[in-house]
Formats: sequence, structure tokens, C-alpha cells
Amino acid sequence: MRATVILVQVNPGEAFTIRREDGQFQCITGPAQVPMMSPNGSVPPIYVPPGYAPQVIEDNGVRRVVVVPQAPEFHPGSHAVIHRPPHPPLPGFIPLPTMMPPPPRHIYSTMTGAGDMATQYIPQYHTSQVYGDLDTLPTHGRSNFRDERSSKTYERLQKKLKDRHGTQKDKLNSPPSSPQKCPSPTNEHNGLVKGQNPSGVSTGPTKSKSLEKGKDSSQMDAEVEEKNEETKALEALLSSITKPMVSDIQARTVILTWSLPSSAINGDADKNSMPEVYTYEVLISNTGKDGKYKTMYTGEKNNVTINDLRPATDYHARVQAESNCIKGNPSEAESFTTMSCEPDIPNPPRITNRTKNSLTLQWKASCDNGSKIHSYLLEWDEGKGNGEFCQCYYGQQKQYRITKLSPAMGYTFRLAAKNDMGMSGFSEEVLYHTSGTAPSMPASPMLIKAGVTWLCLQWTKPSGTPSDEGISYILEMEDETSGYGFKPKYDGDDLTCTVKNLRRSTKYKFRVIAYNSEGKSNPSEVVDFTTCPDKPGIPSKPSVKGKIHAQSFKINWDPPKDSGGAAITKYVVEMSEGLNGNKWDIIYSGATREHLCDRLNPGCSYRLHVYCIGEGGQSAASDSLFVQTPAVAPGTCQPPRLQGRPKAREIQLRWGPPQIDGGSPVTCYGLEMSPVETDEHREVYQGSDVECTISSLLPGKTYSFRLRAANKAGFGPFSEKCEITTAPGPPDPCKPPQVTCRSATCAHVSWEVPASNGADVTEYRLEWGGVEGCMQICYCGPGLSYEMKGLFPATIYYCRVQAVNVAGAGAFSEVVACMTPASVPAIVTCLRGINEDEVENLHYSPSTCLALSWEKPCDHGSEILGYSIDFGDKQPITVGKVLSYFIDNLQPDTTYRIRIQALNSLGAGPFSHTIKLKTKPLPPHPPRLECVAFSSQTLRLKWGEGTAKALTDPVQYHLQMEDKNGRFVSLYRGPCHTYKVQRLSESTSYRFCIQACNEAGEGPLSQEYIFTTPKSVPAALKAPRIERVNDHTCEITWEILQPMKGDPVIYSLQVMVGKESEFKQIYKGPDWSFRYSGLQLNCEYRFRVCAIRQCQETAGHQDLIGPYSATVLFISQRTEPPTSTNKDTVEITRTQRTLSDEQCAAVILLLFAVFSILIAFIIQYFVIK
Repeated sequence: MRATVILVQVNPGEAFTIRREDGQFQCITGPAQVPMMSPNGSVPPIYVPPGYAPQVIEDNGVRRVVVVPQAPEFHPGSHAVIHRPPHPPLPGFIPLPTMMPPPPRHIYSTMTGAGDMATQYIPQYHTSQVYGDLDTLPTHGRSNFRDERSSKTYERLQKKLKDRHGTQKDKLNSPPSSPQKCPSPTNEHNGLVKGQNPSGVSTGPTKSKSLEKGKDSSQMDAEVEEKNEETKALEALLSSITKPMVSDIQARTVILTWSLPSSAINGDADKNSMPEVYTYEVLISNTGKDGKYKTMYTGEKNNVTINDLRPATDYHARVQAESNCIKGNPSEAESFTTMSCEPDIPNPPRITNRTKNSLTLQWKASCDNGSKIHSYLLEWDEGKGNGEFCQCYYGQQKQYRITKLSPAMGYTFRLAAKNDMGMSGFSEEVLYHTSGTAPSMPASPMLIKAGVTWLCLQWTKPSGTPSDEGISYILEMEDETSGYGFKPKYDGDDLTCTVKNLRRSTKYKFRVIAYNSEGKSNPSEVVDFTTCPDKPGIPSKPSVKGKIHAQSFKINWDPPKDSGGAAITKYVVEMSEGLNGNKWDIIYSGATREHLCDRLNPGCSYRLHVYCIGEGGQSAASDSLFVQTPAVAPGTCQPPRLQGRPKAREIQLRWGPPQIDGGSPVTCYGLEMSPVETDEHREVYQGSDVECTISSLLPGKTYSFRLRAANKAGFGPFSEKCEITTAPGPPDPCKPPQVTCRSATCAHVSWEVPASNGADVTEYRLEWGGVEGCMQICYCGPGLSYEMKGLFPATIYYCRVQAVNVAGAGAFSEVVACMTPASVPAIVTCLRGINEDEVENLHYSPSTCLALSWEKPCDHGSEILGYSIDFGDKQPITVGKVLSYFIDNLQPDTTYRIRIQALNSLGAGPFSHTIKLKTKPLPPHPPRLECVAFSSQTLRLKWGEGTAKALTDPVQYHLQMEDKNGRFVSLYRGPCHTYKVQRLSESTSYRFCIQACNEAGEGPLSQEYIFTTPKSVPAALKAPRIERVNDHTCEITWEILQPMKGDPVIYSLQVMVGKESEFKQIYKGPDWSFRYSGLQLNCEYRFRVCAIRQCQETAGHQDLIGPYSATVLFISQRTEPPTSTNKDTVEITRTQRTLSDEQCAAVILLLFAVFSILIAFIIQYFVIK
């Protein structure tokens, strides 16, 4: 089995890794072409992502490897498909992830190299998509690495690819971040792209866009701003694309290859913002670098073959990238020049001169396609006509004369051009004939079309004349009226001629003569042709002949002055109704020149005109004749009809205009009426309206009506009679009704039957009310009496009655007034209890009394004499003509049901509604008052059982104290059980009393309670001052207090020595200083002092000890006197005065503040600055 050479093309920006014979791996970066050897001649396996499979198809003898998804919808076409399952890689072909085809099918197309070496395995790799991580792919012989160097090389390549395409994997496995419009590749079928660009691009997918979906309105502003930033970044990325690289330049084709935008290759751009797919647009210009560019390709591939170029032409190409409907700036232009080739096919040679024995041919040079044409090859068939050609001429000239030819014979020629690149194809074959004898006699000319002043003629070539022979023709014409014979009218090569400026309806003779360079032929046979006649002139305006009748008249007219050269065949009369009508109707067509116009409408306007028709056509219409037919009286009207329902004394009639108005508008109508019993008609209406109302009729009677219409010609006939019966009328008013009062609340009303006016009374309506102008219907029925109930006593009422029949309701009777008799009073309303605050009686007690009030009821015609109050089982209380009253001698805290009734001379009225009232309980007794705490200026008092309650306690307490004038004043009012009296004087007696209150009122005052404040103790003294006398003696002094209200004040001085726990009194007396001796050296002494008030009581002497002063610390130390000049030693007493607690706290606070300020300054200076 022979070996096969496979040429693998590595695109720019991609890498191809192979394993050499020594086992090491070599990485080859594009652009490059790698020749590989297949030892068995079979197709090496193509490793694809999951879900895809390689298929080999055969198309026109060329095998291609197509990567397609494993789906039943894929149909590669009618070619046979060979499925090759994957098998272990060959030693010379190891694919990498970058070589794996992406989901859109990539076709490994045929590529021709040197030595006619063809391959079907040239993958179009795309670096924009990677399927799966590199670490998840099969190792493919990774265990066969032989040394550390090859392993490191492979790892560097793997890391580089992973960094470049890491984000592409995430984008493929996840939905897009936003619904942007993005291009999508078109479908490919058997390696051919559907919808190929007509500009010559061989392959390339086209763009398609998806609709952008809506976004939430709350995120629109942020997304628009983010989109603007992303758009600018994407434009900068797309504008970084480099200029294309040109390869395989041919005469009419070239291959362009370009790389992805540089930011995407170098990895400088944000990986999250990198587009998934780029769309490229290739622009070509043949008018210079700055000339006009034409789009030759649009798609997602990064290489393309441009076809249909002109040879030996300078071109400039540049690439423009697009993604997400955003275009970057075009790349720099790359220039290239196509190769030269053989010339274009020249045009066929044309004949410039012919004779009987020679033909002279001439031709133009075709496009040389970059190489100068140095010779032309002219071939001919030598007149044989068998399709075999031989060389007739070969040289640089562009014309050639062929001689020694036969007369009147055809020869076929073809031409080719040649330059240094080769020979062009032959031109189209052309047939030329040599000249012969003079032409034979042609056939007579034929008439194509005739006009009024022209004739169009046509003739044919003489029989037996070669098609390429140049023959001219002479057309001659004879006008018999001129007497000059035949004169030429045309001389030329055409076979048609239009002879103009002829007379109408005139016969002319024609003949034709053919001639060439050899001579003229005999004239053809003479033929006669006649011009067409012209249309006739306008007839005269028609005129009326005789009298104009209401429905007819007769017209006549004169013929036109110009008949158009032929006899007039007929006249046509058209008529239009109205003065401005555009519709014309044909009413006559014939040869005579008069016509009777009948079946017309009276009083109408008509327009008439006439035109004539001859052999030359139709003339224009004459001037219009206006005719007005006289009017006649209107026709019979329809009988009048009733408008609405008939009433008892009037009816309303309505009618329409007559169908025939007589040619004049109807101006008046006449309506006549007569009773049915008599035939005496009288006119009840005459006017222009179409309705009227006839009144003053009798109810229920039948009348006959007839109608006629009139115009300017007079009245027309009467219509048929119309009989109408009036409706019955309502009854007459009733007589005043009779009212009889049967009781204070009941009355009987009766009435009589009135005149019915043609219809029986069906019902009566009785209106009743307390006000004459405001009565209401209280009865409606056929009866003649009614009993009114529920009336008020001693009240005036008004009533009236009305009769009703089918015609309606009659008028009301006169109003009748009546008054009901007096009665017992009405029920008492608004009975209520009076609040105790509203009662002004001093004897009123809420615990034993209830106060009432009410409103005066209606007395029903008899004055109210008094009221009866019922409040339980006891006898009711009768009171006079009052509206309030309080009941006394009731039980406390008891509920009573109370009602009241009014009394007059006729009796007692009904009881009012019952109300419930309750007496209040008795007020509470005063509690016992106690003093639970006291001081020289305050007394704390307590009363009642338990502690203070909330404000919701129903029992309130009122505490009072006697003032200097002997009157008790209020100290406290509330629910609490304790109260503290302040601002009192010492050793003073005070009198107090208390009372309890609740909703029943205030209880009695308690007995008087006397409480006395004690005497106050002396105030606290300041800390004593200590002065050292000697090492064993010190003097303590303190402040002096004045006598307190005549009581003397003495002082008590205490000391605590060393570590003792108790103070000992060392002095008690009225002095304000004390000298303490017996001090021990280096020992601590603490001194304090207090004031004592000596009260002079009648019962005896009593001391009140005040609080002690602050403690003063004193430490006794030996004092060494300074050395004198005579070396005597003098002992100086050192006195140490200790600080109080307040002073120590102040010193500590001051130190802390200074320390804080210092720290803040350090932070400000060293840290912040």
C-alpha cells in the first residue's frame, strides 16, 4: 500500500503539535504548512468534542472530512458517507484542543500544493472557541514523554492555550449575560455555503441577528451606562485587528488570511468582556489605497479566497471586525498585484470592404491581461461550411484582406489573440459573403399602416441575395393629380419607410428598386395605396322646432361644413338632464337631421348636443342647447296620516309631498275636514308645512280628511279620504266630597259620580293632607267612600277627589277642610334624668334623690293640667304643669324604672317610654390618719388600709392642714394613701384632718390630728486644721457654729491612731481648738469633729449630735534643725496636711485631662500628618 502525503495548514495565531520519531513533541505555530506522511494511505482520525462525529464525503471525486453533530437531522447530501470510528492516533498526527472543530461544521477543504500534491485534511482552526478544559482531554501518549525538556515544552504550550481561551469555556457552558444581538453563522451543506455573496467570495457564513429582549425598567439607567463603557472597550478591541496577509496570488484569485484582534490574542482584554464570535468584513479597492472599497466577504472565518479579480491589477485589501453589532475601525491596507495571464477572448472581426473576389476584415485588440499581445490568429473554413477551420492569417496586424475568392459565396471566420502567457480562446464565428451580380427584381411594397397624411410601407430583400450583402433600396411614388410620374421618396438600406405630407383620402402608386455595387434591379410591380379620410367637422348647434311641450319637443340641426373627405354615415344626439349634469345619454343615432325628444319630465332643464360619424372618425360635439319644459299642477297626494295618538279634542296630522310635483316645487297644501255623517267639507289648513294640529273637536267622534298640493301651476287633485276618530275625554270635576269625623283619629269621606265624557269612570283618587297645598293621594279605587284613620286630634285636614277613565284623569274637585275633635294628650317624649351638677336645689342628694326632665307633649285640643310619674311599686306621683321634678326619699344605690304620662280634662294620655335611673351609694367615712416618718422640716402621713392605688381607684382622699389663721387649707386630693408634708418649722405642732370622696359625693371630715416636728441637729463641720507644735504635740482647730434658737452648741473631737479600727473621743466642750500631746514619731493620726446641740427641755437635758466632719490625716515625723555657725542643732517641726476626698478626685481628673490632651496632640502630629 502506497504512502500518502498530507499537507496540514496551520493558521495564524494557532499552534500544531506533532510527535517526532524520537518520541519528543514539537510545537509549530502558524502561519505554516506541515507536510505529514500517512504510511497506509488511510485518513487519519479527527478527534472531536463529545456529541460530534467526523464524516468523510465524496463530492466530484474529492474527499472531504466534515465534522457534524450526531443528530438525525443532518443530511450531507446524495453522496456516500463513510463513518470512520475513532482509533488511537497515528505517530505523525496528534491533534490538540485548538485543532478540534467547534460546533458549527468546519469543512476540511481541498488544497493544492507543489507537485500536484492534494490533501483533504486541512482544518480551518478557530481560536475563538474551546470545548472543555485542557486537563480533561485524553493525554494521547503523554506517558511516552522521553525527557524532561519535551515535558516542559508541552506544559508551557498547555498553559499558554489555557490562559488564552479559559474564559471561552465558561461562556459556552453558561447563557449570555445580557440579551445582546449577536451574529450567528448560516447553515453549510456539503462544504458549500448557502446564500453565497455574488461578489465572488467562495465560502463564508452570513450574519443573522436575534431580537433583543426587554429589561426591567428599574435597571435601565445602570445598564445603559455600563453598556456605553462596554461598547467603547469593544470598539477599541475590534479596532486593534492587524492588516490581512496575502498568499497564493493568481491572475484572478487570491487568498487572504488575518488574525484575531490583537488584544484578544495577547490576553490584555478583560476575559469576561471578550466576544464569543467575531464577524469579519473584507474590503477590496482597485483605485488606490485611499480609493473606494468594495465589500467582498462577510463571515466568521479568518481566511477567504477572493475570486473574479482582474489580472495584472494593483489591489488594496483591509479587514474590519464586528461583534455584537458593533464595528471597529478597518485595519491597515495590504497591497498586492494579481498575476498576468493570456488575453481575453477578442470580439469577432467585422467586414470593411467586399468585392466579388475579396473580403477585407478588421478587428480590435482585446484586453492583454498584463502581457502585450504580439500576434493574432485568424482562421476560416475556406467556404466549405463543414465546421473545420484552418489558419488564414497570423501576425501583428489588426486587419487582413482575403483574395482569390469566389463571387456570391459565404465564408466563416473566427479570431484569437496571443501574448507571452498563452493563446486566448476563439471569438464567435461570423459568416461573410463576397459580392455578385446586380440584385434581382424585388417584390412589391406592402402597406403596414395608413394614416390621414402618411403611409407606412415595407418590402423584402430580393430572392437569392446573401444575408450579409449590402443592398440599398429606392422607393418611388406617383401622384396622379400632379402629372409628374414616379418620384423617389426614400433611398437607403432599411426595409421600411413612412411617406409623410400626403393628402387625405387620396390614392398613390408605389414601386421599389434594389441596387448594389454591381447595379440596379428592375422596378417591382406598381401597387396602389390610399390615405385615410379625416374626421368630419363639428355640426351646427341644434335648435328647437315648434312649441315646447311639458313632456316633449322637436329639434333639428345642420350638417358640418367639412365632411373630412368622406360621406357622413350618421348623427348622434346626446342629452343631459340639469344645467350642471356630467352624464350624457344617447337619445338618437341615425342619418336624419331632426329628432322628437319625448318622455320628458315637466319643469326640467335639459342640455343637448350633436356630433357626426364618418369614415374618418367621430367629430367633436357641437355647442349645447338648453331647453326648459313647462311645469304642470302636482299629482295626487297620499292621504294624510295620524301623527301619534288622537286626543279627545284635537288630533295631529302629517303628510308627505306628492310623487309628481309637476316640474315645479310644491308651495302649498290644502286640508279639508268633514264629519262622517255629513259630506260638507271645510278647509281647516292651508300652508307650506307638512303637518298641522286640528283642535276644537268633540271626543269620540269620527272625522273625514282629504289633502291636495299646489305649485305655481295651481292646485292638484284631492287625495283619498282618511277617517280618524277622536279619543274619549277625561271625566268632569267631581262635586266637593263630604267628610264626617267619627272619632278624634278617624274620619269618613264620600263623593258622587261626575259626568264621564264618553267613557266610564274606572277609579277615583282621594288626596288628603294637613296643609292645603301639600296633599298626598291616600286612596285610589272604584269606590265612592273611604275611611281615614290614624289622624291627630284637634287638627285641621284638607281633602279633594278626582275621577279617572280611559281617557285620563279629570280635574280635582274643590278642597274641603275638616277638623278632628280634641283628645287626651299625646305621649310624653324626651324623658331623661338630670345630672346632679345641673340641679340647683340644696336639699338634693344623689344617694336618695333622682331628678327628671321632659318635653311638653301635644295637648290634642285640651290644655294639659299635670303629669303622673310612675317609678315602681309605689303610688304614682302627680305633679303640676312643670317640665322637671326630682323624686326624694329613695334608697341609696338602687335602680328605678320611671315613666310619665300627661293629664288634661279628657283624661290621661299614654305613658312615655321607660327609663332606668340609679341612685348613688352613700359617701365613705374618713380614714384614720397616722404619721409614719418625720424630720425637723417634713412629716410623712399615711391613711387607710394598704398602699397607694392607681388613679382608677373610685375612692379619692382630701387632706387638709390648719394654717396660721386657724383655717384648714387643702394639701392633697387624690387616690394615694400617703403624703409627705414639707417646708415645716422645727419643734412645731401642726393640725390635720382628712375626708373620703367617691361618686356619691364627699364624706364627712375626720377628727383633728396633731403632729409635732422635732428639733434639727447641727450642720456638718468642715475638716479640722492641724498645726504642729513640736514632735509630740499638735494643735487642732475647727469652725464655730452659732447657737441654734437659744440652745448652746458644743463640739466633740475624735482621733484614730495607727491601725486602730475605732475612733476615740479626746475632747468634748464648747472650745473651737484643742492641743493634743503624746504623739509618737512616724505614726498616723486621723482626726474628725462634730457639733452637739444641747437642748434645754422642761423634761431634762438632751443632746442632738450632728454629723462628723471629713477625716484629716496627720503623720508625726522628726524635724532636723539647720546647722548654725556655732554648730547648734535646732529641731523643726514638720507638719503634713493631707487632702480631702474631693480634692483628691479633682487632682486625678486634672491629671487625666492633661494626659488625654497630650495623647491627642501626639496622634495629630505624628500619625495624621
